[in-house]
Amino acid sequence: MSILFWILLGCLISGVLSLAGGAILLIKAEWVRKFSTHLVSFAVGALLATAFLDLLPEAFEHGEERGVGLEALLMVVMGGMIGFFLLESLILKFHPHHHEDEDEFHHHATPKLLFIGDTFHNFIDGVVIAGAFLTNVPLGIVTSLAVAAHELPQEIGDFSVMLHHGWSRAKVLIANIVSSLSNIAGAFLAFFASNYLEPRLPYLLALTSGIFIYIAAADLIPEISMYHRRDKTSHVFVLIVLGIFAVGVLRYYLEGSH
Repeated sequence: MSILFWILLGCLISGVLSLAGGAILLIKAEWVRKFSTHLVSFAVGALLATAFLDLLPEAFEHGEERGVGLEALLMVVMGGMIGFFLLESLILKFHPHHHEDEDEFHHHATPKLLFIGDTFHNFIDGVVIAGAFLTNVPLGIVTSLAVAAHELPQEIGDFSVMLHHGWSRAKVLIANIVSSLSNIAGAFLAFFASNYLEPRLPYLLALTSGIFIYIAAADLIPEISMYHRRDKTSHVFVLIVLGIFAVGVLRYYLEGSH
């Protein structure tokens, strides 16, 4: 089999496995309604951990290899946060909040921003998977499984946030499938234009981390604080820590297995 076939197979397997945890929430959508605050709290931890424990270390490591300075990457992180603030403002301008009786239909920017951020992240995962297969096939297989494993907690968080904000199960599933398949676009670009993309990988990683930090800190944490005061603070805190722990443990385990 050709290397390109292995790359595409690795991306598809990684995408399907990473979606598995979130897809369970579609079967049990009542869990989202009942434990909405808890699931969003978990998503906060998973997003922050993905940014600080996964994307930023990778950005710094790749940046050091390519002579990209720490300050330049941090500027890109900040640019991602400011850029997404502007994007959110535009989305909210055209999709204002609206409430009907006791049901809340959040025409909210957060799911859209999350979709964009996750698509960037999956695109970069495709680049990483392709790079591993171009080194050797066994490394590519291990990397594909590793990518799926570290995506699982974040995907559960993504599904829960989108359902929490009133997206239908069909819309959530389609959005996450489309986002997941962006890893194939990243893999194709890495395979056919590696000389162009490789030097820019640290900047893409830093940009995605800025997006995730903004979504967690500027959207989800204030929402938990403002709209769910009745829930115990200890519950929220424990679930944020659990989201961080899930990503951290998987990263530690996968790094140790290399």
